[in-house]
Amino acid sequence: MERMAWTGRIKEGCKEEYIRRHKEIWPEMVELLKQAGICNYSIFCTGNQLFGYYECEKGVAFAQQTQAQSPIVDRWNQYMKDILELEMDPVTGAQPQLEQVFRLD
Repeated sequence: MERMAWTGRIKEGCKEEYIRRHKEIWPEMVELLKQAGICNYSIFCTGNQLFGYYECEKGVAFAQQTQAQSPIVDRWNQYMKDILELEMDPVTGAQPQLEQVFRLD
């Protein structure tokens, strides 16, 4: 199973709204993530900095491609852009994958 980690930033004063929107995540977004093979997905926050981590049952490339081709993800990104700053990879349409430098099993 491949792993994916990303970073982002919540715009100043928008942390509570960011949390609220994720507590009310759309069912169709959850289903799309599952179809992409994404599981064990967590997002952590310190101040306004975000760190996201998930595992990809079908590989990172499949997860990225599935998300990049989805109008649901396009709608979610549009919904979040007023409160969130993300760097996006122009090739994959997803956040750049962080390099794993250590792992303890």
